[in-house]
Amino acid sequence: MQLYAHPFSSYCQKALVALYENGTPFEFRMLDPDHPENLAEWEGLWPLKRFPVLVDEGETVVEATIIIEYLALRHPGPVTLIPEDPAVALEVRMMDRFFDNYVSTPQQKIVFDSLRPAEARDRHGVADARAALETAYRWLDRRMEDRLWAAGDGFSLADCAAAPFLFYADWTHRIDDGFSNVHAYRRRLLDRPSFARAVDEARPYRPLFPLGAPDRD
Repeated sequence: MQLYAHPFSSYCQKALVALYENGTPFEFRMLDPDHPENLAEWEGLWPLKRFPVLVDEGETVVEATIIIEYLALRHPGPVTLIPEDPAVALEVRMMDRFFDNYVSTPQQKIVFDSLRPAEARDRHGVADARAALETAYRWLDRRMEDRLWAAGDGFSLADCAAAPFLFYADWTHRIDDGFSNVHAYRRRLLDRPSFARAVDEARPYRPLFPLGAPDRD
């Protein structure tokens, strides 16, 4: 398998955590200007030019969530990231969508807005994004009061999403100290060997963070 990705991308880290959890062998195809051949192959595989993209025996799989679902079907390992119980799996998928839509999306709105020229920035939209993150943090803090991982006791697809999205969200819009359950969960994610590896691999690229990477984590 080949994974077209960049180590600093949150969505790429989401897929990498799943691969690392099960020790799934793959070839990393770096997407950056120093590897134009990979960029050309990637654009040919997925003209929308979003990453990560997985290629397995000629089959192209796009979107981090679908890549993890694909791995669970075609390359299962000792860590079951999609529970066999349909009801539990439904909660896992719901939490995956929560982290994608209500943590990552507003976080990226703030970051991408900072890349615009000053006269083109969307102050109202950024304020809305910060408010959305506050609401998400508050809801998640109650949710995590009595659970170890996002969907219960087992590490899952939902936690693959939570790890990078909460990581960068806290850099972008600080998680209030009052949300102690969210902070504790974020620390557990950082201690998870699969995500710790992804974080370490991305460490050299921290100067790329447009808001300025904090001197922590």
